[in-house]
Amino acid sequence: QQQLVESGGGLVQAGGSLRVSCTVSGRTFSRNAMGWFRQAPGKEREFVAAIRWGGGATSYSESVKGRFTISGDNTKNTVYLQMNTLKPDDTAVYYCASSKGWVIISALDAMSSYEYWGQGTQVTVSS
Repeated sequence: QQQLVESGGGLVQAGGSLRVSCTVSGRTFSRNAMGWFRQAPGKEREFVAAIRWGGGATSYSESVKGRFTISGDNTKNTVYLQMNTLKPDDTAVYYCASSKGWVIISALDAMSSYEYWGQGTQVTVSS
């Protein structure tokens, strides 16, 4: 089993930047995937970005592509989400998630691909 802890959320003005982090403890997998999802009030949880360690593949939702960058430091069991040019619509609780094993590229954006989830970190973007 794994435990995931997010950090780095906070309040930022529109157009600003923020980096959230997710650190994984417990059993890790050399070819697993790490994903970021977010959930705004009154909305369903949605995919944001993902990275696959084994293949170096990344995936982004269209709403954040070009603004957000996902990266990871496998030696620290930590994945990062650098968020630039933030918009009020980016306001949400951001959750990181980890798969138990290999995830094909086309499934990186599927919530069902992930087995372990963090508690979330709040990101608020003011206008």
